[in-house]
Amino acid sequence: MKAHIVGGGLAGLSAAVSLTSLGAEVVVYEAAGQAGGRCRSYYDAVMDGVIDNGNHLVLSGNTAVAGYLKTIGAHDALIGPDQAEFHFADLQSGARWLLRPNEGPFPWWIFSESRRVPGTSPMDYVKLANLLAAGPAARVEDLIPCEGPLWERLMRPFLVAAMNTEPEKSSARLAGAVLKETLAKGGRAYCPRIAHPTLAAAFVEPALQYLTAQRGMVHFGQRLRRLAFESGRVSALEFSENKVVIAPEDRVVLAVPPWVAHDLVPGLSAPTEFRSIVNAHFKVPAPAGTSLMQGLINSAAEWVFAFPDRISVTVSAADGIVDRDREDLARLLWTDVAKTLNLPTEFPVWQIVKEKRATFAATPEQDALRPDTKTAYSNLVLAGDWTQTGLPSTIEGALRSGQKAALVCRSPSV
Repeated sequence: MKAHIVGGGLAGLSAAVSLTSLGAEVVVYEAAGQAGGRCRSYYDAVMDGVIDNGNHLVLSGNTAVAGYLKTIGAHDALIGPDQAEFHFADLQSGARWLLRPNEGPFPWWIFSESRRVPGTSPMDYVKLANLLAAGPAARVEDLIPCEGPLWERLMRPFLVAAMNTEPEKSSARLAGAVLKETLAKGGRAYCPRIAHPTLAAAFVEPALQYLTAQRGMVHFGQRLRRLAFESGRVSALEFSENKVVIAPEDRVVLAVPPWVAHDLVPGLSAPTEFRSIVNAHFKVPAPAGTSLMQGLINSAAEWVFAFPDRISVTVSAADGIVDRDREDLARLLWTDVAKTLNLPTEFPVWQIVKEKRATFAATPEQDALRPDTKTAYSNLVLAGDWTQTGLPSTIEGALRSGQKAALVCRSPSV
């Protein structure tokens, strides 16, 4: 069996790596000149260095991430603290605190004032259990209080980052799925992890090397224009300058953005609403002792990431600011960074990266539009964080979708 994978983002690479490890012959077609999709790294002339398009956080308990990195030989490509700890600062009040969950699943840390969010009580955390059994139509605001110290100082920033959607209106089922794999499992499952030194070095380059070593093929600059269908199956891939005929025993994995898949596959259900992310990079080395990442409250910046050669900021669910002038955005976010890290306010070299359709909107309505891996066509399967992974749009979800697509491809029933 040969697998033709259209799309070289993380979902497509995950499918390719998984299929290769299962013994399939793999060919990847990517429209861009490089792999990685939204998780890409590139040399930026303004910054005079390699930067990531954005800051993508994974957690120590992300099983798909761990399996993928192990397969491609990049198990040591992530860095982070040995224990779960999260630094926060409220730029309005000046308050700062460190959230320190315990490692095991019984959350005794919520009974310790020095470990939990300031101003909260243990009972505040118990109420979060309402999200664990949420139905498909429920919103977060239907099941837990969206006010008070726990909401403002932990759950709101946590859910904005995980869902990339207004948290009150987000799907309670997706929020519950995130909690099941993080807070409910104990601190050892959600130690923060950052790609090192770049996203490409961790997730992309080792995957391409693995595929090459296993005689997989990756073609860049191949934009799919049309899928040809015949007798209930994909019969050909029609690219801008060539056509690939699909043999009866072969499989096609479509790992492209949802709006592209919707145009290519007749009758396909897919999300139609999306949310943006704004990232800022400042060419300033982080001060010695600065935490790897820090959450900000009552500020334009939401998460600050410290690297040896730069400081980066991520703002999720950024539709309210994404259309602002780039320099205005940079100045706005730098003000928060300088205040947080006690840096001079002198404006440094900067770069702004906007992703207007970064993820699907994680609302109950949009979640209901996500398709399954299998399609109505016998040899066509889907991969992407926008398919039914059970998670919001995350790296973990993207990699899981690729692994699931690989298993479906290998199934005799497809």
